[in-house]
Amino acid sequence: MSNSRTDDRPTVCHVIHALGVGGAEVLVDQMLRFLNDEFRCIVAVLDEIGEIGERLQRDGFTVKHLHRAPGIDRGCARRLNDFADREGAEILHAHQYTPFFQAMLSRGLFGRRPVVFTEHGRHFPDLPDRKRSIVNRLMLRGGDRLIGCGHAVRQALISNEGLPASRVEVIYNGVDLDTHGPASPGARAAIRAEFGYSDDDFVVILVARLHPLKDHQTALRAIDLARRGISGLRLLLVGDGDQRATIEQTIRELKLEENVTLAGTRTDVTDLLAAADAFLMSSISEGIPLTVIEAMAARIPVVATAVGGLPELIEHGVSGFLAPSGRSDMLAAALIDLQRDANLGRRIAGRAAQRAAETFSLKGMLNAYRNVYRDTLIYRQDPRRSNRSNSQSTGSGKNIGGET
Repeated sequence: MSNSRTDDRPTVCHVIHALGVGGAEVLVDQMLRFLNDEFRCIVAVLDEIGEIGERLQRDGFTVKHLHRAPGIDRGCARRLNDFADREGAEILHAHQYTPFFQAMLSRGLFGRRPVVFTEHGRHFPDLPDRKRSIVNRLMLRGGDRLIGCGHAVRQALISNEGLPASRVEVIYNGVDLDTHGPASPGARAAIRAEFGYSDDDFVVILVARLHPLKDHQTALRAIDLARRGISGLRLLLVGDGDQRATIEQTIRELKLEENVTLAGTRTDVTDLLAAADAFLMSSISEGIPLTVIEAMAARIPVVATAVGGLPELIEHGVSGFLAPSGRSDMLAAALIDLQRDANLGRRIAGRAAQRAAETFSLKGMLNAYRNVYRDTLIYRQDPRRSNRSNSQSTGSGKNIGGET
């Protein structure tokens, strides 16, 4: 990639915890690659470069590890400002709350750059924090942009982080519909053969890191219940993480060894989806998960918990099935219904694919962020010329991204 001194594109410095495998990390990767025609994009990682970060470095992108210490790390804030200065960054784009705080601290102590903040999801439990709310309002500046990846996330930023409702916008996450549509011919048979599944097996796929927030325990209990009504039921768990040993123990305790396969981290999710008859998500907290959008685009019916932004993706009984968090019995019942009625699955999947195309496209998301960056740069030069007042009207919760 070109040096900032010989490049007339505005430089945007993305700030994120790490660039391992995850939804927010994938979106940062896509922003760097697809917005690179107009903006020179670089990344500062607080904690770990990770797999995606290493790939970006190999491809010529600038990725800087800031080595953040626990707590309020002024040294990290200074290193962020020094890196942004050296690279000529005009905007800091922070992903998730801690990077947002570090970006605001860096700006408050050492710099003047506007901060764009995207919240991709929330911790659990998600409760109001009065002290943090006061700090957030004190550090916020007029040129900053505050974005939730969905309306539920937006409301959490207002209610729990004390951010002004008039300032918080929504830009939906999006996926590349050309890439995540129906898989290549033969993918279904090839993947089923790889895992030893027969044509008659009912294959359920769950794609998520093995983390407590994803609540794989509820998914396993749902499979334990559903197998009593579905012969040849198989669950393919895609992803890895520190909960793997716990999940393996539960599989043994429930005697699910013949029903559940741990596939680990995979890069061929589109082909894996082609082998599935249903997509399962049992999380206790979510933003707008990319994996669910990918399943919808691939016409795989989704059964999920009604947490976070999932009800914004799925209308129960119309474009998928929703159940309260922890209700393995309701998740199991939905899987049984799909297995018994193929027409139901096709109808649900068709409506979900239409919903994904209309509202959750990568093109629409990227166009929305282009406009945010453009207006932020205009505001920095002359606040009177920017569309900031129009952008603030989206604080009512209107979605400004994800539509083509």
